[in-house]
Amino acid sequence: MSDDSQIIHAGRFLHMRSREGWEFVSRANASGVVGVLAVTALRQVLLVEQFRPPIGRNVIELPAGLAGDEPLQKEEPLLTAAKRELLEETGYEARSWYSLGDGPSSAGLTDETVTLFLAIGLLKVRELDYFGVGRERIRLYCVPIGEVRDFLAKRQKDGVAVDFKIAAALYLSQTHSMMP
Repeated sequence: MSDDSQIIHAGRFLHMRSREGWEFVSRANASGVVGVLAVTALRQVLLVEQFRPPIGRNVIELPAGLAGDEPLQKEEPLLTAAKRELLEETGYEARSWYSLGDGPSSAGLTDETVTLFLAIGLLKVRELDYFGVGRERIRLYCVPIGEVRDFLAKRQKDGVAVDFKIAAALYLSQTHSMMP
């Protein structure tokens, strides 16, 4: 689709745009967004928790991030970004990767599309209490796949938000033949 939108305001990382009278946001510094459902051989899901300023509280999420946001990496493939984000946010690398699909993150607010991947054959290559780059302070959880719902419900009772993409990735992975 050609970009027939107009930039209303250009910020450092976001552009406010207008198309057909509809205002929306696009990223100025990224070519895509990735999320990773990383599952260990023991059927544990890797989840991360970090503070998210737009909502003013911590959020439990899949390891995720932007593609094409690194200097000299504007054309970074989505899978390459997913591998980088998994390592940065969890300390794990994966032997095998599979696409679970993609979709809009919030079609009424942004033109952003999120691509979800399944990562298996995990190997821990970095040990830290907190992960991330720059100011990120990411806490890692390894949750048995059968306990994810209860874990997330408990964290919500503690005031932590839960990203819906966790449920989407788990649902999409159910029919994947490579799931451990």
